[in-house]
Amino acid sequence: MELTTLFDQAVANSKTLREKPDNDILLKLYAFYKQSTEGDLNAEAPVNPFDFVAKAKYNAWDQLKGKSRENAMQEYIDLVTALK
Repeated sequence: MELTTLFDQAVANSKTLREKPDNDILLKLYAFYKQSTEGDLNAEAPVNPFDFVAKAKYNAWDQLKGKSRENAMQEYIDLVTALK
C-alpha cells in the first residue's frame, strides 16, 4: 500500500482509539502529523507565556525539524499502530 494511504488510514484510526493517549503521546502524534502534512515548522514561537499548550505543541513540532515528510508519516503510522 502507498505510504500516503496508510497515513490517511492511521489518521482515521487515531480518532477511534479505545483509550485517550497521555499528553506526551498526543504531542508526538501532533508533531508527526504536522511534519507529515506541512514539513518543517516555519512560524514564530508563541508569545503568550501562559499558553502552555501552544508552547508544548510548538516545541514538539520544532524538534522534528529536518525530518522528511515520509519518515514523519511512517513514525505516525507506527505510533498509531502501537496504540491500537
